[in-house]
Amino acid sequence: MIAWGDIYKVAAAMAPLYFALGLGYGSVRWWRFFTPEQCGAINTLVVHFSMPFFTFDFLSRADPYTMNYRVLGADAVSKALLAMLAVAAWARCCCGGGGASKAGGARAQSSWPITGFSLAAFNNTLVVGVPLLHAMYGEWARDLIVQIAVVQALVWFPLLLLGFELRKAWVGGGVSRGGGGDAGGRVEPAVSSSPAAAAEKNADVEMNAAEADAPAGGGGGGVRLWPTVRTVGLKLAGNPNVYASVVGVVWACIAYRWGLSMPGIVTGSLQVMSKTGTGMSMFSMGLFMAQQEKIIGCGAGLAALGMALRFVAGPLATLVGAAAFGLRGDVLRFAIIQAALPQSIASFVYAKEYGLHADVLSTAVIFGTLVSLPVLIAYYAVLGIV
Repeated sequence: MIAWGDIYKVAAAMAPLYFALGLGYGSVRWWRFFTPEQCGAINTLVVHFSMPFFTFDFLSRADPYTMNYRVLGADAVSKALLAMLAVAAWARCCCGGGGASKAGGARAQSSWPITGFSLAAFNNTLVVGVPLLHAMYGEWARDLIVQIAVVQALVWFPLLLLGFELRKAWVGGGVSRGGGGDAGGRVEPAVSSSPAAAAEKNADVEMNAAEADAPAGGGGGGVRLWPTVRTVGLKLAGNPNVYASVVGVVWACIAYRWGLSMPGIVTGSLQVMSKTGTGMSMFSMGLFMAQQEKIIGCGAGLAALGMALRFVAGPLATLVGAAAFGLRGDVLRFAIIQAALPQSIASFVYAKEYGLHADVLSTAVIFGTLVSLPVLIAYYAVLGIV
């Protein structure tokens, strides 16, 4: 049974996240340190510098030759199942037929499968997962959750970015919300502060007015396949989060194969930026929260849906994957609990950057992390007796 001291270790690991979140929130709501344009610039800093350096530093230190492929396979099946359900929902809403009005409605609804997949599939493997699962099951569980984090950063987050880019091409022919369209998928910063949060809502996350109003754009009601694929491929290739993942794994393969290590000056330079990844992500989330009229900007219904997808749908999909790969005993219990970890912070950062339901993702991260400890301990207790 998990001890009170272990619970304290997990709580101590989570508390600094809320310290950074509170500083970001107070910087806008109470102290007025940042303008809306500056808040947008900070989020861009997180996406283009903090997160890529964090991803590279983390992946470059993970040994790719000690992977447990059965556990990784089960996790892949669960995420693929969630992705297929998301694609099925997208196909249903986009292929329902019915003229221009339904075309605009399909574009509006086509965003939700991406958000639903983010909510159900992406968990906080490092900040919460490592200390919690190590306390529950020991060193082997810590190693496994690190391996899952590696694959999530290398495979699943780039696929999520691919979804964002395809959705942007479907809605507006590849033109970003702010009329940008640079290689990193950057969009213009938010345009409102707390006295004008309604404008932010209309311009950003609530179905993006461009989706609802576009009659049959993108090439007469559809997207031309090859130009779209080429555009999306070029943008993903230029996205620093994608090539940070690829370069990090390539270096890990070389380093662990031949026993190489980076010079201290290189390691220090990388870590001075990578250490800002988690803190600046939470700080950016606090800035975003402060620009909303309510802390739960998405409403109670969507907040409850997000909690259900994170703490119920994810573990159920993982149970299917675990059955497919024959996981048993503590490894099966580990797989289910790791799927119920709270929402990944990076999923909010990308949602904010692409202007897609950032209020839903921020609520999922904030309240999901708050309630995750009792939920995960409940999972641990129930699984221990079944």
